[in-house]
Amino acid sequence: MTGDDATTGHCLCGAVTYRFTGPPKWQGHCHCESCRRQTSSALASFVGVHADSFAWTGVEPAAFASSPGVTRRFCATCGTPMSYEADRFPGEVHLYAASLDDPAAYRPRFHVFVAEQVPWLELADGLVRHEGVSTG
Repeated sequence: MTGDDATTGHCLCGAVTYRFTGPPKWQGHCHCESCRRQTSSALASFVGVHADSFAWTGVEPAAFASSPGVTRRFCATCGTPMSYEADRFPGEVHLYAASLDDPAAYRPRFHVFVAEQVPWLELADGLVRHEGVSTG
């Protein structure tokens, strides 16, 4: 997922689609309770992209203000989580890595909010682990 070629993705039913150009700004796993609950999984894997290189190309996703300054977007038809946008990350769109057309190209670099990690999840991936937030 590097270079200037377009990267694309979609929801489960294919109604919501997107594309971005250029390399991702960052790639990582989040263990915070909010992301876990939003995805009903032990962690959420994200690709952070520059908002000015990103566009929804299919049906516009539905939006939910999950907390002050945070918008989570999802497909209104199939429910697939699509993105996370927050005032504290201006100019960024965080896309769920599993929604990429080629998720095998995803290369996480770190974990964030490991202080909130569920105790039964054991990972030995050797990635940098941050107690709180960090996208670099």
